[in-house]
Amino acid sequence: MRRTLLTLLTASLLFSSVPALADLEEDMDILKGGLRTVTKTEDPSEFKKALTDMRGAAEDAKTQTPDKLKGQPADSAQIKDFHAGLDKLISQIDTSMKLANAGDLAGAKKEAEKFADTRNENHKKFR
Repeated sequence: MRRTLLTLLTASLLFSSVPALADLEEDMDILKGGLRTVTKTEDPSEFKKALTDMRGAAEDAKTQTPDKLKGQPADSAQIKDFHAGLDKLISQIDTSMKLANAGDLAGAKKEAEKFADTRNENHKKFR
């Protein structure tokens, strides 16, 4: 019993930390796929899972540096701007999740429409 519990715990930790092991490109792919899901799905649980995955990817992306900013000091204005863009996205994801958790899928999807604007704005700067 103890060995089974230990195995399950280890497996859950391994899989829950997968986004933390992703590189920036993988994080951006997760965000892209999540955006596609939240704009198309009508299933609240699928919507919430996509938001959760997106939030994890955005948090992980904050620990990395885009190629365009390689060599910049961590406290540079450009790095801070990169982090601010991700913080804005995370805030939008959180707002959308609150609405989804309250049962307002339509409102959550309306909030999620802002994700694309945030993406476009930041891709111009950092891609």
